[in-house]
Amino acid sequence: MRFRAIALFLSIAAGSLLVACSSGATTADAGPPRAGGTLTLAIGSNPDCLDPQQASTNASLNVGRQLVDSLTDQDPATGEITPWLARSWESNADSTSFTFHLRPGATFADGTPVDAAAVKTSFDGIKALGPKALLGSGYLAAYRSATVVDPQTVRFDFSSPSAQFLQASSTMSLGVLAPAAYRKTPDQRCQGDGLIGSGPFVFSSFKQNSEVVISKRKGYDWGSSLWKHPGEAYLDSVDYKIVPEPGVRTGSLLSGQLTATTEVQPVDEAQFQGNGFSEQTRPNPGIVFNLHANVTKGVLADEQVRQAVSKAVNRQEVVDTVLSPNYKPATSILASTTPFYTDLSGPLAFDPAGAARLLDADGWAPGPDGIRVKNGQRLSAAVVFSPVFNQNQSVLELIQQQLRKIGFDLRIDLRTTAETQQLQQAGNYEFIWYNVTRADPDILRNIFSTKAGNRSLLQPGNPLDTQLDQQAASIDPAVRKPAAEQAQRLIVEHAYAIPVFELRQVVALGPDAHAVGFEASSRLQLFDTWVSGS
Repeated sequence: MRFRAIALFLSIAAGSLLVACSSGATTADAGPPRAGGTLTLAIGSNPDCLDPQQASTNASLNVGRQLVDSLTDQDPATGEITPWLARSWESNADSTSFTFHLRPGATFADGTPVDAAAVKTSFDGIKALGPKALLGSGYLAAYRSATVVDPQTVRFDFSSPSAQFLQASSTMSLGVLAPAAYRKTPDQRCQGDGLIGSGPFVFSSFKQNSEVVISKRKGYDWGSSLWKHPGEAYLDSVDYKIVPEPGVRTGSLLSGQLTATTEVQPVDEAQFQGNGFSEQTRPNPGIVFNLHANVTKGVLADEQVRQAVSKAVNRQEVVDTVLSPNYKPATSILASTTPFYTDLSGPLAFDPAGAARLLDADGWAPGPDGIRVKNGQRLSAAVVFSPVFNQNQSVLELIQQQLRKIGFDLRIDLRTTAETQQLQQAGNYEFIWYNVTRADPDILRNIFSTKAGNRSLLQPGNPLDTQLDQQAASIDPAVRKPAAEQAQRLIVEHAYAIPVFELRQVVALGPDAHAVGFEASSRLQLFDTWVSGS
């Protein structure tokens, strides 16, 4: 099957949902793009790792996306898969084998060619990372091998159907690194040492908790088919300033110390609408922010307790009180911009009376401090989270208040990103709070399947596994769509995870910043970005 047929399927599946939005001035207002200059861009947290094959946080991926090319790209507006390093591809009937034909002439930053042998080395390297490849390990869960068919042709074989692999090949988590990169340790690559990609920018420097600098790749001329101009990037460099305090980011952009800033807070959005400032916004596809339950831990082993918690969360109040109209209450475990999303707003309706009835019937009686008790056990669970999104703590504190009204004590456990990842990998949590961005419903298999992430710690052979396997078995939407919809329904009905809200990227631009874009997973794409002014 040639790439156009597969692309058509993804375009139909995604529809017109993945459309970027903007407000304020447009690039056309500023005149034709010009080359040169530095984009000084604030990010809200220290990147956990600069290697996109290992990274998971927005701060990290917004850097790493600029350094590596992918085999394919995904149109943010349609979901269509289009050429990049690969000019064409085909798959076998059961989606266990994919063959990519590489474009000639692409090179890594060390001058070595992007050929089939290099691509094989890179994908084998991602597989070898194991859990360090937080996203890529899921995409390659069934990866068996890569074969060099000829210098410009590489075939990937999987031990089970992997319809999701084509979309995965467009992500930076499967971005291609040079063979020389694997002579460095994963930890060294996280710091930029040996981080050698073929992308339009190259790594320059990383000062912890201060800044990351990347520079234009001279001679670059093999960009994605979706980009707006050929040749090199416009910008000479991008200086990512690490500024955790939202007020400092806002003030620095308003005063001209920054060219742009990510992670604009809801209370600050109005300041960047007009007066030469503008906003670029885009919803994140994939798994929404949620309370993901470990069903083997404490009170969360009781399904009625989990269901009661879901009914007691007032999602609209979270959006109205802590966030802004740019954000949406969750209506499924998948964001509404994800292919094959299904609307489960009915089962996710706010129903505190229904929550109380569930707990009463389950034997949980109010205690002296208002928290329910059963057989001497308090109705209490902790939620582990890290501050990768500035509003996380405020959202959880509001949910804590909401749950207390039904007699549930939600304890909030703030950890570093690294600590949170360690606890997640060890299964040592009750609730874990996170979102995952991916423009494909297979992200559910990556997180929930007992053969992959299994964050709920479910037992193998459960009905959810069956649906997740079915949606992974075929690129045919007639097969994938009902299986993906049923998987969402099972997750919500059993309250394996409790969806809360859909994340949205909000980037504010100063008067000199133009054409800051997003790729399909709502990470920054800066190839067409340019700056004006002095």
